[in-house]
Amino acid sequence: MARSNSRPPKSKRPPAPLLPGGFFLFSLLLLAILAVALFPWGSSSAVRYDEFDKLLTANKLKKIVLVGNDRVRCDLRDELKKDPDEEIKRLKITSGQFTVMLPPAPDRRDLYAKAKDHGVMIDKEDDHGTWFGSPFLMMMLVTLGFILLIFLFLPRLRDPMGGVPPAFGRSTARKYDKNTKNKTTFEDVADMESPKRELQEIVDYLRSPDKFLKLGAQIPKGVLLVGAPGTGKTLLARAVAGEANANFYAINGAEFIQMFVGVGASRVRDLFKTAKDNSPCLIFIDEIDAVGRMRGAGVGGGSDEREQTLNQILGEMDGFSPTDAVIVLAATNRPDVLDTALLRPGRFDRHVTIDRPTWKGRLDILKVHTRNKPLGDDVDLEAIARSTIGMTGADLRNLANEAALLAARNDKSRIDKDEFLQAHDRVMLGPKREELFTEADKRRIAYHEAGHALVAMLEPQADKPLRVSIIPRGRTGGVNLFAMEDVRVQQGIGYFKSRLAMMMGGRAADRLEFREPDAGQQSDLQQATQLARRMVAQWGMSDRIGPMAFRIGEE
Repeated sequence: MARSNSRPPKSKRPPAPLLPGGFFLFSLLLLAILAVALFPWGSSSAVRYDEFDKLLTANKLKKIVLVGNDRVRCDLRDELKKDPDEEIKRLKITSGQFTVMLPPAPDRRDLYAKAKDHGVMIDKEDDHGTWFGSPFLMMMLVTLGFILLIFLFLPRLRDPMGGVPPAFGRSTARKYDKNTKNKTTFEDVADMESPKRELQEIVDYLRSPDKFLKLGAQIPKGVLLVGAPGTGKTLLARAVAGEANANFYAINGAEFIQMFVGVGASRVRDLFKTAKDNSPCLIFIDEIDAVGRMRGAGVGGGSDEREQTLNQILGEMDGFSPTDAVIVLAATNRPDVLDTALLRPGRFDRHVTIDRPTWKGRLDILKVHTRNKPLGDDVDLEAIARSTIGMTGADLRNLANEAALLAARNDKSRIDKDEFLQAHDRVMLGPKREELFTEADKRRIAYHEAGHALVAMLEPQADKPLRVSIIPRGRTGGVNLFAMEDVRVQQGIGYFKSRLAMMMGGRAADRLEFREPDAGQQSDLQQATQLARRMVAQWGMSDRIGPMAFRIGEE
């Protein structure tokens, strides 16, 4: 008999109620008690003491009842109860009674004598009608409510595995359905040929896991994407799910961390259970360093919420059976701070490094981000790609968008070269400042930037100046842009000495022309000091200290 490959329909979990029935009833009971306690039983209209004194002087009161030590209840005369005059109507005394808060004791000495002179009866009663509003009783009611909440009802809300309410322990991951029309595939990811080759094996496994299981091969369950911010790690993860035609769950590492201990671990369990129920599936954890940092380095020890969440992630990844078609992708730009247990074989044992694109990669990325934008005839994408050294895919996308915004601001139908140049300066240096410099300031800035440019032109190993500007942008008054060949990987001591000389060229020009240094050299001095410190303390380029590396802070 042929074996059927069809699977029984999976049962969907009913959504957890926001509040369980017991907690809802308890909330109603507590609100009812507070309402009874705060309701002003037997209260009447309240009148100011000066208005009360006028009514007493006008012989409109029949009786005064002392209630407690700080107030009195007054009764109007019978004829005023039946037919109130204008004064009674103005004070809105509708029941024939009103209350008055008494002034301090020294100010009410003549109250009793004055009441007797006007024939007003004085009586006294205990404050039985207001015992609900006493501060002591209110404090006891609130304390009782908290005790009932903690010891009777919270244990019923706790998850047996996590110790948190089910509504809090639900995963907040965003799901991208595999049946959606707007899928992201490898064609939408420009450049990144090496990372795409590394991840193609994951795509093949999600498409047909039986092909690998027959040969006894085990595909890595965790893949760590390492790269600078903006290099396209999230985009690449979505492309893997789109190529494999698999469900995609995305979550940020910080979303696991909550104030209550156990919430993160409960969310991890819920996420992995949902992914297994919807396999083949891809889980993407962005900024995993928020939850995967090395354990034991913080406060709280093993009971810390972050460490419990990390332990749960480690346990879930170990718990995968060979037939679970679930792959976990994680992204970080700080792989050095991750826990070693997270990186061992069986978890995130495959690392895919995503570098900043070369000029050819930047050209492909620019083509992707400008394919729906009308470009002018003078726009040379290759020249733009060669001049944007160090930019990531996110930077290039922002560059194309800023150029389009500038063209729209200038009422143009196409994006010309000028818009790309302005957008480049805006992205790299910041928006133009409208500050007005004096002629002396402009002259000093011009000499300073010229000093940088001249030293760079005369130094044989230095990057040559491409553009020099004294237009204030962002936090700078002037700037030099240099034409680098491309992203440099290895450089010798000669190149770094040339950079140091170029950085100090502005200071040298200031001393030659103005006979004194300038306060605007702060950024140059910081960069030069940082580079010199690295040359000596990390790269061993000092003849006096020798080839040694000294530990410095992570900043």
